[in-house]
Formats: sequence, structure tokens, C-alpha cells
Amino acid sequence: MSYLVLARKWRPKDFSDTVGQEHVLQALINALESGRLHHAYLFSGTRGVGKTTIARILAKALNCEKNGVSAKPCGECSACVEIDEGRFVDLIEVDAASKTKVDDTRDLLDNVQYAPARGRYKVYLIDEVHMLSKSSFNALLKTLEEPPPHVKFLLATTDPQKLPATVLSRCLQFNLKRMTPRLISDRLGYICKAEGIEAEPPALATLARAADGSMRDALSLLDQAIAYCGGKVEETSVARMLGTIDRDHVARLLRLLADNDAKAIVDTIHDIDEQFPNYSRLLEDLARDLQRIAVFQVVGALDSEDDLDEREIEELAAALIPADVQLFYQVAVMGRRDLHLAPDPRSGAEMTLLRMLAFRPAGAADATGAGGGSVAAPKSATAARVPEREAVEAQPAEGAVSANWEDPDWSDLVAGLGLGGTVRMLASNCAFQRREGNTVYLGLDPRSESLLTRQRKSALADALSKRFGETLHVEIEIGAAGNETPHQEETRLADERLEAERRKLEADPNVQAMKSMFGAELKTDTIELINPTQTPGTPE
Repeated sequence: MSYLVLARKWRPKDFSDTVGQEHVLQALINALESGRLHHAYLFSGTRGVGKTTIARILAKALNCEKNGVSAKPCGECSACVEIDEGRFVDLIEVDAASKTKVDDTRDLLDNVQYAPARGRYKVYLIDEVHMLSKSSFNALLKTLEEPPPHVKFLLATTDPQKLPATVLSRCLQFNLKRMTPRLISDRLGYICKAEGIEAEPPALATLARAADGSMRDALSLLDQAIAYCGGKVEETSVARMLGTIDRDHVARLLRLLADNDAKAIVDTIHDIDEQFPNYSRLLEDLARDLQRIAVFQVVGALDSEDDLDEREIEELAAALIPADVQLFYQVAVMGRRDLHLAPDPRSGAEMTLLRMLAFRPAGAADATGAGGGSVAAPKSATAARVPEREAVEAQPAEGAVSANWEDPDWSDLVAGLGLGGTVRMLASNCAFQRREGNTVYLGLDPRSESLLTRQRKSALADALSKRFGETLHVEIEIGAAGNETPHQEETRLADERLEAERRKLEADPNVQAMKSMFGAELKTDTIELINPTQTPGTPE
């Protein structure tokens, strides 16, 4: 007997043997058991996730001779066997990719009106239905609008967006999910055990990642791995077969990026090159790990279905700064996209890694990662502002400060009063005018007139009295500010600093290089100061 490939041998024969699409299976099982059957079903999803398989199982469930219309077809009657073997006369399977003409569709639908030859239902399974022409859709639509009671339509597509809304509205739609790497690797392990094939779990995990969500692709790769490895599926052989990079190398590159060690990165690429790797897959693996690291830094855990080592990701998340992770991910994705433009794949991958170090934010190499303390942000980052409390926060020692009441530095004085909330806002929008006896006269900016209340003026007077150890009164005149208020001074200084930082960023060689290399544009209007109230000339 000729060898039957694993993808065909292990194709599920009933709903209970199908993995990864429980949300679809439960809906179909409930419909079959309750007898609430629709005339048209649309299964959408990427390749190899079970669209056609589920459609064939549904065809068996509708036509089983032993159990009748049931969610558990027997699999032994002539109808079930013939459907499994692809020769059941009342299951009409059509590849829409090769039957796009309207004449083909009309020929197909001419026999819809006739009763099934053997089965209970005549089932039309149209694969890649989105490939039909507009005229073909019109011909199909007429039948979908008024289908005979003995006909069921099972439509499958990888691109439901291309189906007309008139067709979609007449179908029950089921979106099949991509298989997770863990689910695929578990299934491959089950099949290897049943087939008596020795397989290393890391090798199966590598195959599962390479399958990119497709169980059919995973089984085909497993077939290839069994032949390549001589019957024993080993991680090193599978990696060599796929041209993938050992995970230890990927983790090592990420640690070297965190350490800003360009020389060691070049040496590592030299070691990797001896394995005849697929450099596009290397950058893909780097981007995938960086995405997992970014998620871990935000939520503190990985997806339960992820097959990556959470401890390793946790260590890398602590070693890398979040801003770096975002930058490295973007550079890896763009480097992979442009790899074919490089003189050769190795140099393209090498330059991509070096570019990550060249464009990391200033001071990032000296900052502590997400797990170890503060993170240095770019100067253009937006800092969160914490609202101040309404009440006076703290009282310095009485009599500790003397003031020149002829011309005091009102801004410094307000900053040292320990005011909070609207009382501080009131003081910050006033300018000192004079002192007469125990009365301090201030001028209030007219735009802040709404801040002036008896309670706030009294709170300001109390703060001044406690500051200087004497009873002081405050009188505030609206529109007589004269001198610059603390708020106006702060705004002016912040504007000057912001403009200086914008000019500095515009002239930065890294920014100029990014503009040249990526066609980037510096959005100067989005740059904000981390600390707008900081005194000019002091370090960030």
C-alpha cells in the first residue's frame, strides 16, 4: 500500500477529533442536535485551520445512514466512508479558484432542483468562494435566496472581505482561528507518539512556530522532518532543515543589544553564519521575541498559549528598556522587509542589528530596565502631571527665611510656601507690588480672576504668616499685576527651553540619519518637556 501523508492520514473524521476550533464546533453540534439547520454556512480563516475538514464532517453529519442527522456520524456507513474517500455522489466539491466563469457556476447549479441521488441532502462545498466572478456570484445568489429544502451550501474562504454583502447576509458565518504554537506542538506530539516516532519537544515547538498557525502546514513539515532526520525528529536537525536560528542565539543577540555590545553582536553573527541560516527568519524571530517582551513589560505575563520560555522573556524584559524594545522591533521589521536590497542576507541582518544600537535613545544604555528601577526617557517624551492638593502641604520652620520686602523674588517665595491646588494657582498668577505695614499687596492677572475667593486669599495670608513668623494680611488687586507673575515666568522659561530642545533635536545627527534612511519626519509640535518647571541649565 502506498504511503499516506500525515496531513491526510490524521485529518479529523468527526467533531470530537477536531482541535482548536471549539467555538465553531459547539455551534454546529448544537444546531445538529436541535434540528435548527441553516441552508448556507460560510467558514472563513487562514490556510490549514480546518475549513474544508469541518465542512466534510458536517456533510457526514447531515447524511449519516446509521445515526441520521446527528453531531456524531458513525463513520462506518457507506455515506460516511464515501465522504471520507471523496466519492460521495451528493457531496459536490468545487474549487472556485478554477471555476470562476459564470457558465461553470450555472452548470453547477442547474442540478440543484433535483433531489439527491443517495443521501439525505445534496451538499455543495465551494472552496475559495471569494474567487468567483461577479456574474458567478449573481448566479449563486439566486439559489441562496430560494434554496430547495434538500440542498445545503458549505462555503469556505481565506478572504471573506471579497464576498458581496448580499451573499454574506444569506449565510451563517464562522470565523476559524489560527492555531496557537502550543496547540500545534501538542498535536504533533500526540501524532508522533501514535506513529511510534521519537521526537524532541523543542523540535516540535520549532515546527509549530514555522507552521504559522496552520495545522496542515505543521503536518507537512513533520513529514519532511521525519524524512530529513531519518525517523528521529531532533531540534538541531529540524533547525538545519528549516534554516532557523537556535533560540539560544536569538536570546544571546537580545542580551547583547541590551549591553550595547556591537563587537559581540558581529561575532555572534559570524557563529550563526556557519549554520547556513535563513536571515529573514532570524529577524522574524527577533521581532517575535521583542513583541513578547513588550507585552511582558506591560502586563507582566505571557499568553498562556505561547510556547516561549516565560523565565527567559522575563529576564530579557528586565534587561531591556521599553523604549529600546519598541525601537528594536521597528528596525527588525523594516530590516526584514528590506533584506533583499542588501548586498547579501548576512550583511543585511548584521546592519539591521547595528542600526538598532546606532539609533537607540541618548542615555538609554546607562538606564535601568523595566525590572530594575527608573528608565531614561527621550527628552521629547510627555510627562504625566500629578494634580496638586487643595490644602497647604507643609510648613517650613518659622522665621527661617528673611525676605527683601522692597523687591522680593516672588516666584521663589511662592515655591517655598508649600501651597497646593488652587491656592498655589492663585499665588502663581499674582505679582508682588509692595508691603505696607503688615499688609502685602499683590496684583492678579485678569485672566485668572475666577481664582480669587476670600478663602483662598486667607489661606495665602496664613501661609505667609507662618513662613515669616508674623501676622500678615494680603490684599489682591485685579489687573494691577505690573511685574511678571510666577506663572508667566514659568511659561516663558518653558517655551524658551522647549524651543531650544526642538532646535537641538532637529540638529541631532541621529535624527538626521533617521530622516535620510527611513524618510522620517520629526513632529516638532508633539515634543513636550519632561519637567516644564525645571530651572534652565539644571540636568534633566
